[in-house]
Amino acid sequence: PPSPAANLRPGAEQRVVFITARVHPGETPSSFVCQGIIDFLVSQHPIAKVLRDHLVFKIAPMLNPDGVYLGNYRCSLMGFDLNRHWANPSPWAHPTLHGVKQLIIQMYNDPKINLEFYIDIHAHSTMMNGFMYGNIFEDEERFQRQAVFPKLLCQNAEDFSYSSTSFNRDAVKAGTGRRFLGGLLNDTSYCYTLEVSFYSYIVGGTTSAVPYTEEAYMKLGRNVARTFLDYYRLNALVEGPLAPIPKTR
Repeated sequence: PPSPAANLRPGAEQRVVFITARVHPGETPSSFVCQGIIDFLVSQHPIAKVLRDHLVFKIAPMLNPDGVYLGNYRCSLMGFDLNRHWANPSPWAHPTLHGVKQLIIQMYNDPKINLEFYIDIHAHSTMMNGFMYGNIFEDEERFQRQAVFPKLLCQNAEDFSYSSTSFNRDAVKAGTGRRFLGGLLNDTSYCYTLEVSFYSYIVGGTTSAVPYTEEAYMKLGRNVARTFLDYYRLNALVEGPLAPIPKTR
């Protein structure tokens, strides 16, 4: 059998990208975006292979399965908006959050693991396009570094809007995954909410809205995945030229 990738050998340092989706059951586009990420990462695409060789992806594709099963819009079976309970999730009332948070803390405390990205995928009922929310930091350099990933994603995905991407620390959002983990993890970790419109996107330079389809949501997911290669190339983790790859929009 082929030897495992260097990042999976016993004792190897691991760079982890953690992705969660569907914490709000009614935000179905988030599942399609997540599906696009997963399908791309397990594919034979050369970029996917490089990513698997250098990074470990942990994906929880549905944080609110009971809410999805019941057809709830925002809440779990017990009536909780789970995305307000990250600070102190109960194993009884918020079991999925509790489990994911324990895993993240365990990885954070492991000196061999660098948790580099946390992305929580949502859908937005009033805004157009895909965009991100990030955190605000006093440290200007950290704040600038945090803008790199969304800027790169904007170059890869015609439906992603950097101008709608915002960085905030609104008190209402304090219990969200992005905010809580942004405060917990150290300054080498980037925590984002990825939002995508329920409705449509406007391609740069035009005014016409293009309705989203399931395929378009999955394509955004594929573009999120391939942006990790751009990010790590920029930061010289991934060496040298892969054969030149045509930009697929």
